[in-house]
Amino acid sequence: MKSLAAENMHIASSGSRSFHATSELVEMANSKYEYVKSYEVDDEVFLPNFIVVQINGRGFKRFSQVHEFEKPNDEVALNLMNSCAICVSEEFPDVVFLYGFSDEYSFVFKKTSKFYQRRASKVESIIVSFFTSVYVMKWREFFPHKELRYSPSFHARVISCASIEVLQSYLLWRQTNCHTHNLHKTCLWELIKCGKTESEALELLRGTTKEEKNDLLFGNFEINYQKLNPMFRQGSCILKTEVIDIVKHRENGSPVRRLRKKSSIVHSKNIAGKCFWNNHTGLLKELGSFTNDIGKVEPDYVRSFQFKKILMPSTWIVIRIDGCHFHRFSDVHEFVKPNDKQALNLMNACAMAVVKEFPDIVFSYGVSDEYSFVLKKDSHFYQRQASEIVSAIVSLFTSIYITKWKDFIHKKELKYPPYFDGRAVCYPSVEILRDYLAWRQWSQISNGFAGHINNQYNTCFWELVKSGKSKSEAQNFLKGTQTGDKEKLLKQFGIDYHKLPAMFRQGRHHNDAGERKTWWKSLKRVIVEHCNIIEPSFWAAHPTILYRISSAKVETTCWSFVPTSMTSFVSVEPSLDLPYSCRAGSCSSRDCKVVEGVWTSKIRASLMMTRLKCGFVFGCAAYPSSDVVLETHRKRSSLDKTAQEQLQAVPLMLQLLDGVNPRKSSETKCQMQLITGFPNQNKSSRGFT
Repeated sequence: MKSLAAENMHIASSGSRSFHATSELVEMANSKYEYVKSYEVDDEVFLPNFIVVQINGRGFKRFSQVHEFEKPNDEVALNLMNSCAICVSEEFPDVVFLYGFSDEYSFVFKKTSKFYQRRASKVESIIVSFFTSVYVMKWREFFPHKELRYSPSFHARVISCASIEVLQSYLLWRQTNCHTHNLHKTCLWELIKCGKTESEALELLRGTTKEEKNDLLFGNFEINYQKLNPMFRQGSCILKTEVIDIVKHRENGSPVRRLRKKSSIVHSKNIAGKCFWNNHTGLLKELGSFTNDIGKVEPDYVRSFQFKKILMPSTWIVIRIDGCHFHRFSDVHEFVKPNDKQALNLMNACAMAVVKEFPDIVFSYGVSDEYSFVLKKDSHFYQRQASEIVSAIVSLFTSIYITKWKDFIHKKELKYPPYFDGRAVCYPSVEILRDYLAWRQWSQISNGFAGHINNQYNTCFWELVKSGKSKSEAQNFLKGTQTGDKEKLLKQFGIDYHKLPAMFRQGRHHNDAGERKTWWKSLKRVIVEHCNIIEPSFWAAHPTILYRISSAKVETTCWSFVPTSMTSFVSVEPSLDLPYSCRAGSCSSRDCKVVEGVWTSKIRASLMMTRLKCGFVFGCAAYPSSDVVLETHRKRSSLDKTAQEQLQAVPLMLQLLDGVNPRKSSETKCQMQLITGFPNQNKSSRGFT
């Protein structure tokens, strides 16, 4: 029997040709799918534009009600917002000026910033993710007696200011909004406190001027608005000033001082005024000076501030999020190498919660610290505004990650806020979308291997490190080894690789926990699987994930074919817990008789006939071609005379479908079992989507 040392020497010296062959295979696969990167849009904010990131609470009206914030202003909640903003300014040195009020904050980057190559999606998602992370982590500090009942989240967007004058106008616009908003809120809640309903108070305030609101507060409630807390009336500014700080003490006890930048909160009546701005040398150095005072904001400037990028219609929207600096995060929090099951389960729980929260997400794919969320092709989620969609998903994912940390990582405290970046990409067809998902499965590697090969490498690597080798020694030892060699090595450590959890073997990672999972909605449940999404067999087995979007609508009088096994769905009401695209509507005739799977009652309906990638959907049955439809039902010998007559109308409708040639591939052979139905003629029905 060979000694352990001899066996290890054999393993370390063999398999170079296999290594190169595998590398070439992976390189070929990557080159096949990498074309999908061309669909990513360059969203760089070019110099000399100033970058401003504006965030605001998502659904914070309800959030403040559920958590019983004091009205009209909760000072503790505002202090929490300010504390989070200070953390952002300290974490990211390029943020040099901040202004916030209510549930909103604006972050101004220095003019020469190269933060994440000035890519708008990266910048906005990182800021909102970090802010959200800090908000959840600091909640207990500011609200020690209030439980966080659900995960808060924020929206974010990048606003590009072409010059210092435009930036000045933006700041004036936001502070004016702060004053107007707070004055209105103060009047509204004072009226409510004195006994009026909210609708009565709103009606009373409709059309009133600022002067009239001030008179109302003073005359009816003895409130001098100008003497209210300036944080409510003016908002809060955060500036960075240079201070001399003691960083340590020498052996003789003398202090060592260094010049540091420290963030501080100030309040000013006019943050867009020369007097305020030009008195702060840090602002002059990083942003420039204001040359004139301005009294109002140009309408064209406001329009530019409110502009939002809309994603291309009728395309699949993919939101991909990635953990920022998660290699360090996993080291600091001592994640188990090569796979930390609890860390993986935490990521998966966050993804599941996001899928459940947003109905338009039909599929999600995850590996390591990355997740891709696929929105249905006809989605109108947030009117397809890129920044709104990306920030909502990234922020909610981050928030849930913090709130669920203790549920999965029981014995470890969260030492600092984790955060994620995100981006949105549109893909015009199912084929390209599937290639994107295949690309993510291939590309999430660190050593040029795919799937289980990379995980096997990392398993060997960390076992060698645990046995006493350095990381460089372990890498050199494994260089050029074959799959069989790695399996032999693992057996020496008492590990049967094929008996490891599928979550590890089918995933990908590098120095961190990694896996891949798939998610989709079925009857409002999230189904989770560990599987290979590159192979066509997965999509053939689950055709309704991506192929259920309607493509044609024809109104006619015809016969509707319904498989006998599905007759229980004929008269089902749309209130049942079924997916939107799978709801069978009420029929105009309730005396429908089912014979051999065919309705024998004439129904006037607007039928949704969907041409799928691998066939047609007609009524409630799915067939790979129109010929199969006709051949199937011509063989019915028990049709009554009326049914036979009406069957003649079918070819006319099928010609419409045949006009668009289906793809001639092996996938057309698959039998799709779809639960579909007729659009409800009731106006309240949502019908097909």
